[in-house]
Amino acid sequence: MTDQLTSTPARTPADTAAPAAHLQTPSTQDNGLKRGLKARHLQLIALGSSIGTGLFLGSGASIQLAGPAVLLAFAVAGAMIFLIMRMLGEMAVIHPVSGSFAYYARKFIGPVAGFITGWNWWFTCIVVGMLELTAAGVFMDFWFPGLPHWITALVALVVITGINLIHVGAFGEVEFWMSMIKVVALVAMIVLGLCLVFGIGPDPAIGFSNLWEHGGFAPTGLGGFMLSLVAVTFTFGGTVSIGTAAGEVENPSRNIPKAINSVIYRIIVFYVGGVGIMLLLWPWNDIDADSSPFVRILMGLGIGGAAVILNVVVLSAALSVFNNMTYSGGRMLRDLALNGQAPPFFARTTKRGLPLRALLFNSGLMGVAVLLNFLFEGQLLFALMAIILGAEIISWSAIALAHLGFRKQLRRAGQTSTYRAPFFPIANYGCLAFFALLLTLMAFLPDYRIALFALPAWVLTLAVIWLGQCVHQRRNGHDKLSPDDNLITTQREI
Repeated sequence: MTDQLTSTPARTPADTAAPAAHLQTPSTQDNGLKRGLKARHLQLIALGSSIGTGLFLGSGASIQLAGPAVLLAFAVAGAMIFLIMRMLGEMAVIHPVSGSFAYYARKFIGPVAGFITGWNWWFTCIVVGMLELTAAGVFMDFWFPGLPHWITALVALVVITGINLIHVGAFGEVEFWMSMIKVVALVAMIVLGLCLVFGIGPDPAIGFSNLWEHGGFAPTGLGGFMLSLVAVTFTFGGTVSIGTAAGEVENPSRNIPKAINSVIYRIIVFYVGGVGIMLLLWPWNDIDADSSPFVRILMGLGIGGAAVILNVVVLSAALSVFNNMTYSGGRMLRDLALNGQAPPFFARTTKRGLPLRALLFNSGLMGVAVLLNFLFEGQLLFALMAIILGAEIISWSAIALAHLGFRKQLRRAGQTSTYRAPFFPIANYGCLAFFALLLTLMAFLPDYRIALFALPAWVLTLAVIWLGQCVHQRRNGHDKLSPDDNLITTQREI
């Protein structure tokens, strides 16, 4: 790469030691990044960021746990994540920065919370990237069952990293079209399914009987429904990545609310609608958890051509989420470096506004998935999903807690925001209680239990690193607040 690197002075942990009591006008430039994402890019990032392996592959496991009652689980989990998205959106409209919820945790909870949240989301991006690379190999089995998964992972890693090294607009354009493909395909599959259900065409109507003929609507009872919430909630993990795009989107005060408001429609159409069609077309107890249930159902119905097309879609969906995690993780690592919480080496951007060093470093780490698929092919998916869900719970909880502090600062300043998250503060505490319930339920699922035990160890490790960094900085005399550390000075009309 020949781009000239530019840098912004990093802030030390001590620089962020005190939350400010003022509001800050959103900047037009996020310290070296360029606002190269258009409104249509953000809309499709919001629509497609979580339509990936969790829905196309992981939904089979949640269906096996709850049967048709999994539709209620999707509705409950979707409602919780929508509330979290509205909290994130309210903060992002006033503070459209690439650090997103790590920035908000740092400012509204405390510096150690920002450190843990930022590094946790960076870790989430790395592990999700590894998951999607692994899933891409699984989806390629449809055509080439003998092709080693590590080859698919390597090709995908090189191609997507190359796209992200061009320009933020290149990322946005690729994400736009890949998201468009899976959105259109899901809508088409739902329409096709409805035709089969109601008998529109040459075949007789399938009807609705599959919802209750195989043990009833809730064949595994309340226990199965509760346990399914764990796997179902995992599928919504990518939604908050829209926050890290806030620093590079045009007109954030208008485009961020529009993108986030679309989340509720995505939940209804793509999750409840898509999974509902699967349950109508095929008995829930015959849905395979080890391959894409969407593809297998279409093949079982004798719609081979549609199954081939849909497998192209699920493969592109995995690559789309990997593309999103490559982008989001690089911006988060850069934000940590800017705030003295990661090596300043990663704070630099090129003249085209790319955090080149952060992107390359992250891609190298995600490339470990190539080696793991070579050594442990077929054994990674559910282990990675469990680890990711635990990390996502940290990010979601940080958003709910940061939003409480954000509203407190607004109240002290005698101001209000125009894009307000609903049901405050009941929604915040309700979401936190839901996440605590998920952690409890994970103890009853062997595939997720490892993450439950690893989660406190991970948080404790980050806290110890933070304390060590604080001691080091104080010994070197870094104990002053940065003059630009005040969060809010005036609130712009939104």
